Amino acid sequence: MCCLFGVVYCFFGYRCFKAVLFLTGLLFGSVVIFLLCYRERVLETQLSAGASAGIALGIGLLCGLVAMLVRSVGLFLVGLLLGLLLAAAALLGSAPYYQPGSVWGPLGLLLGGGLLCALLTLRWPRPLTTLATAVTGAALIATAADYFAELLLLGRYVVERLRAAPVPPLCWRSWALLALWPLLSLMGVLVQWRVTAEGDSHTEVVISRQRRRVQLMRIRQQEDRKEKRRKKRPPRAPLRGPRAPPRPGPPDPAYRRRPVPIKRFNGDVLSPSYIQSFRDRQTGSSLSSFMASPTDADYEYGSRGPLTACSGPPVRV
Repeated sequence: MCCLFGVVYCFFGYRCFKAVLFLTGLLFGSVVIFLLCYRERVLETQLSAGASAGIALGIGLLCGLVAMLVRSVGLFLVGLLLGLLLAAAALLGSAPYYQPGSVWGPLGLLLGGGLLCALLTLRWPRPLTTLATAVTGAALIATAADYFAELLLLGRYVVERLRAAPVPPLCWRSWALLALWPLLSLMGVLVQWRVTAEGDSHTEVVISRQRRRVQLMRIRQQEDRKEKRRKKRPPRAPLRGPRAPPRPGPPDPAYRRRPVPIKRFNGDVLSPSYIQSFRDRQTGSSLSSFMASPTDADYEYGSRGPLTACSGPPVRV
């Protein structure tokens, strides 16, 4: 189980950002509460290991949820864990050359390194989160390998080193397991940087959520302003009496077709003198009346001279 979590942390830490924050909060809360409950008396009673583990697990779950939901708290814990691991690695690396005289030296180094890395993680979350997950995963894998190879001999050496107690030097096998830690850390950083964490950013999700909230707030403010303006407007007085019917508009002009002009020629219309000649012939009057017809002078179209009588039967008009 420890090796599995180590692989996920080392190579997929930044990709599983929320899960890393939850597990980091769970780890810190569980370890701190377990040490307090198991080492100290609670309500004047000494709790057993099982009861202490149950209480630590419950409080650790709450701490994990807080770290996952509050991003700044989770980043602070991730940076704090990175600083503690780097300080422990510095103490292990300086074992052949430096032996602390009291416990305050290692404790000050752990606290100083943890706080410094925590603040730097809040300032640069992406690179330091990648580094922290790679270092933590490599430490878990090295611990699992130490358990199968030397039954946690390297782990006990680290604890005695932090207590500033005299310890025997390590053998080559322990140093080989310890060298596995920085090697896996470097591999984890490269894999996350080039493969698993490329193009992925947890800050974009936060920014998109903030933009949605801002847009919703603006829409609500605009709606509130519209409602206030409607309330401020005075109500219109109702009209007294029945309303007059609307006036009809001007009628549309009817389409009138222009008549086709009639072409008229001379001779198309019978002149009155011609008609009179037919009448005279029927009545047997003389032909002199054709020359003195007063109606021919004012007529515009017909001929003014008498027409020759045509031979044939008389025509009745």
